[in-house]
Amino acid sequence: MQFSSKEDIEAPIDAVFQEITDFQSFERSVLRRGAEVQRTDALDAPAVGMSWHARFMLRGRRREMDIDLTAYDPPNGIGLEGRSPAVLGRMQVDLVALSRGRTRLSVDLVLEPRSISGRLMVQSLKLARANLTKRFRLRVADYAVDIEERFKRNA
Repeated sequence: MQFSSKEDIEAPIDAVFQEITDFQSFERSVLRRGAEVQRTDALDAPAVGMSWHARFMLRGRRREMDIDLTAYDPPNGIGLEGRSPAVLGRMQVDLVALSRGRTRLSVDLVLEPRSISGRLMVQSLKLARANLTKRFRLRVADYAVDIEERFKRNA
């Protein structure tokens, strides 16, 4: 199952890349939403090989996931892979400079089942595909607006 979204951001590509690689702010955001997240690597700076272990509630059950940074290409984008016993998820975030002060953000998410329970979960998501696609695109659009606002505030 695949989700995709594209948004144009009124900020230079370097500023947008800096925002999408601010992993500490993502960790704080996840913690505020009630999940547990713990860094599992010893890297000092963002690079391929960064990893996290997360625990969270989803659909009434406690879930665990290991997340790895699989691609780090400044200022063009990043790739992430999340693994749980039931589902494998891959996210690719690409940036394209449209002009000096404008950047296109493209986010692609692919979910693949790894077990029978994962197959059931992905199948139930496929039944709600239209609603989930709409929610995914709204989330990406909100994130793009947040990046723009932070850039304008700091500029």
